[in-house]
Amino acid sequence: MRRVAIGFVIAVMAAGLLAGCGGRRDAPRSDAGGAVTCEVKQETRVGIATGNATGVYFALGNAYAEQISQATGGKVKATAAETGASVQNIQQLVAGTYQVAFSLADTAADAVLGSASFDGKRQPVQALSRLYPNYTQVIIRTGAGIGSLADLRGKRVSTGSPKSGTEVIAQRVLQAAGLNPDNDISAQRLDLTKTVDGMKDGTIDAMFFSGGLPTPGITDLLTSAEDKVRFLDIADLAGSMRTSNPVYEEGTIPAATYDLPADVKTIVVPNVLLVRDDLDADLACVLTKTLFDRKTQLEQANSAAKGITRDAATLTSPVNLHRGAAAALTK
Repeated sequence: MRRVAIGFVIAVMAAGLLAGCGGRRDAPRSDAGGAVTCEVKQETRVGIATGNATGVYFALGNAYAEQISQATGGKVKATAAETGASVQNIQQLVAGTYQVAFSLADTAADAVLGSASFDGKRQPVQALSRLYPNYTQVIIRTGAGIGSLADLRGKRVSTGSPKSGTEVIAQRVLQAAGLNPDNDISAQRLDLTKTVDGMKDGTIDAMFFSGGLPTPGITDLLTSAEDKVRFLDIADLAGSMRTSNPVYEEGTIPAATYDLPADVKTIVVPNVLLVRDDLDADLACVLTKTLFDRKTQLEQANSAAKGITRDAATLTSPVNLHRGAAAALTK
């Protein structure tokens, strides 16, 4: 008994010494208020929720994690994880699994309003910044007899990973086109890698993906399948879709993005970088400052990062900007 007691005391003392020497701790969860210094005073771990492994979220999330660690001299140790994307990201952000999350702006708006996937429960999230725009990429197999969205009726259609932003926007596009996502199509709820494989082998007739340009998985599909697949123009639905969420806009996928024969008209929606509303303000400031200080490095990971601008950073409504992010953007 005496040896056990002595061992316990030694363990407690060792833990205290480790903490005093700057031992690793999780990201501060509670904002203490007061002035924002934009300095993290203790070693901190930050997990970043991204998206599918062949999407832009994943590419940029990993680059961002690396730049956070480098910019802080290792004081903030950031890691990125593959996820199902927007809806799942927000749920796990709120649960504390991750401290930062990529999300489509329409899903983020649903979260703070407690609508759609969030069942009337307003989620305690705020934004670090508006990011680049996501392009709704609707691609069909040329031999599937599909000339318009209406022709998707009865077809095998990948609507994206379960609880992803792609799934949210795919369902809204289908509804705007007069189709019931639950009954009128054979919905395949697959991640981007499995979707691309299905398009290549013919087990999927059409697919949706919401992502930055270029999306690596889409580049792979178009390079491999060549004339067996093509994009659908869906831009005429943007107006009716704004009745469900004001963030939808018309946009264009430039032909040069994927070496296409012509530009493609589509629907775009911004991305946002989210945190819990109670995240430590100094940490939020550091994370936001790194996003812009290391933007060149992020562009090298994926050119979609060129769409991240200070001018648009604060345009996150109805999601509030975190006060730590606001401080970073004024420095």
